[in-house]
Amino acid sequence: MRALTVLEAGAQPVIADITTPEAGPGTVLVKIKAASLNAVDAAIAGGMLAGMMPHEYPLVIGRDAAGVVEAIGAGVEGIAVGDAVIGAVTFAPPIQAGTIAEYAAFPVEVTTPKPAGLSFEAAASLPIAGATAVAAVDAVSPQRGDLVLVTGAAGGVGSFVVQLLAQRGATVLATGRATDAARLTGLGAAQVLDYTTGSLVDQVLAAYPDGVDALVDLANHAPEDLPLGAVRGGGKVASALGAAQGELLESRGLTGFNVGANPGPDVVGPLAAAAASGALKVDVTSVINLDDAASGLQIFGAGHSRGKTVIRIAD
Repeated sequence: MRALTVLEAGAQPVIADITTPEAGPGTVLVKIKAASLNAVDAAIAGGMLAGMMPHEYPLVIGRDAAGVVEAIGAGVEGIAVGDAVIGAVTFAPPIQAGTIAEYAAFPVEVTTPKPAGLSFEAAASLPIAGATAVAAVDAVSPQRGDLVLVTGAAGGVGSFVVQLLAQRGATVLATGRATDAARLTGLGAAQVLDYTTGSLVDQVLAAYPDGVDALVDLANHAPEDLPLGAVRGGGKVASALGAAQGELLESRGLTGFNVGANPGPDVVGPLAAAAASGALKVDVTSVINLDDAASGLQIFGAGHSRGKTVIRIAD
């Protein structure tokens, strides 16, 4: 099969022919129609995680996708050949399996039926970004009327976070560039703060002197980089990048949560149903063919991720 592959340690990702995976016990082999790009894919492709957990090569890039079941492994129930599904590969050592390929094997516990009314491109965007967004919103558990700041709101996870917060009745302050404002307000943000024009904390406090009730941060890797000064004492902070921890948060009386994706059917199923009905917008801003998939990774390296980038594998 053809796949976006890192053939050996230190190599650049390329489209190459590699062995097609099989449907082993507890897995389903899926003919991929569309796969989504996530920030972690750029990190894996760049070797940034090689020192953290074992990698095996050839390594296929991609964590989530949607397609049609080609074969099922022993012990799989409730899924049949020919079913349209949404799935993900497990983020566990060794890092090797991926989804930006003509075929991928999904563990059954992270495989979800695709609603008939949902495109494969939209479906492929849901597991990692959508599930991360659900975890972040659940962590800060906003009450109606709460003021929530979302940094990194313009990206794929952010596009879901903004909507989910607004649907719970929160007032959402989203960060972005001026060119993101219309898109983010269309997703439910009450106000878009341009982080390129000056201190984000100052912008928040100028409009809301008491600060926000919660922060969902999708942009920073270290506690000292979080805009904690914008959060009132007793507030909550959720980070998708492991930054919500340590004495700095405690000294400000803040409760931190580091969150990740749990892309099982209990999470992805409701997201897919909402997307199929139109209650949730899947903000696909770019669709790339498999031959050009490597170029999509550059979006993350340049820090210009906007909405979801999808790789179309097959019609």
